[in-house]
Amino acid sequence: MSAPIIAVVGGGLAGMAAALEAADAGAEVVIFERRPVLGGLTASIRHNGLSFDNGQHVFLRCCTAYRDFVDRIGATGQVFLQDRLDVPVLAPDRSRSSIKRSALPAPLHMARSLARYRHLSLGERARLLRPAMTLRRLDPDDASLDGISFGDWLAARGQGARAIDRLWNLIALPTLNVAAGEASLALATKVFRVGLLDRSDAGDIGWSRVPLGELHGAIAARALESAGVETVLGGPVVSIGRSPLGAFTVSAAARSVVVDAVILATPLRVSSSLASQVGSTAGADAERLGISPIVNVHLVLDRKVTDLPFAACVDSPVQFVFDRTVASGAKSGQCLAISLSAADSYISTGSAELVRMFLEALRALFPAAGQARLVDAVVTREKAATFRAAPGTRAFRPPTTTEVPGLFLAGAWCDTGWPATMEGAVRSGRQAASQAVALLAGTGLGDRRQLEGAGT
Repeated sequence: MSAPIIAVVGGGLAGMAAALEAADAGAEVVIFERRPVLGGLTASIRHNGLSFDNGQHVFLRCCTAYRDFVDRIGATGQVFLQDRLDVPVLAPDRSRSSIKRSALPAPLHMARSLARYRHLSLGERARLLRPAMTLRRLDPDDASLDGISFGDWLAARGQGARAIDRLWNLIALPTLNVAAGEASLALATKVFRVGLLDRSDAGDIGWSRVPLGELHGAIAARALESAGVETVLGGPVVSIGRSPLGAFTVSAAARSVVVDAVILATPLRVSSSLASQVGSTAGADAERLGISPIVNVHLVLDRKVTDLPFAACVDSPVQFVFDRTVASGAKSGQCLAISLSAADSYISTGSAELVRMFLEALRALFPAAGQARLVDAVVTREKAATFRAAPGTRAFRPPTTTEVPGLFLAGAWCDTGWPATMEGAVRSGRQAASQAVALLAGTGLGDRRQLEGAGT
């Protein structure tokens, strides 16, 4: 029997992970991406000779699928991973504290840091123990937790607005892309248990040393080529058909291919529309899943204003700020990226106003920024960066399988149990590819495709 042929629609992390998984299992793979480059929502733009990522994407040590993906594309040396979790937390009054782990086993590894966390009072710090220990006992797969607001749950366990804003949201916002008050307790439990409470080293933070357009674009493209994956860029898939014998025809402007299975790894609404062309109702509840935006404000200054590689912030419009000077290609001064999750209040604000607002906020955090001159600025927006991780979300997240044999879904919006992260995207792609390969193994679908006279 000939090798099965699988089409992957979408060249983001989920699609690339699916393509590599399928190719490594012996399938012939064609991947379609409507953009001229790979990377999906983790991409870069060029402006005045510098590179700016469309979002400051990070990963944790516990993100094993994403780290495997980075290893698989040969980019291990292009990412940084902390030896030990350490998050400086700054405030405009120039007070500073840290969230960091010790060498003690979980969950004691965070105790010393939280006991000394200066942004909360002694009483507020003492009241952190109860919800932290209770979270460790919760099961993120417990369906009842998905109907509960994380913020309400915290409030019922003695957490006031200040503690939620100055501690819990430092973790909830960047991982869930909603504030604690709007988040599903099930997804919050997943984040806090897997990322902080179950293993002492799980929360160590990593990020790309190079532009994401290089990491998830050029480097990943070379890995796909080496794996024998055909890549079709620069035009959307316009139609998918299915024959009575089960083969699929996938058509884009530049390429039409007949395949044994299809993995849809596009945004959920696009995948739902394409799936409907072959009789699938997958993703029919897409509108009910909701979206949450991310905005990044990139400021290029004429001088270095901080030695910190990154920091979280409280009592400031700045949530997180990262030093991206080297990655941007800047030869002098400093390039700082301000990352804003759950950015509903900023998504429609003009770029000039955002630059003015966040330059002022940056100067309140770093004294040296008061004398710095703004050389350049770029604002990036992703209106539909993630699904909205609200209570009741899980019911609207589809599995990677569909009711149509040979049709699969992949994307961070799939029901992986993870929030909409790079880890969730890669996990979904690998799972969809494994399911497709398993279905095709021994089924003779490739022979049926040949009987139909199909070709590539």
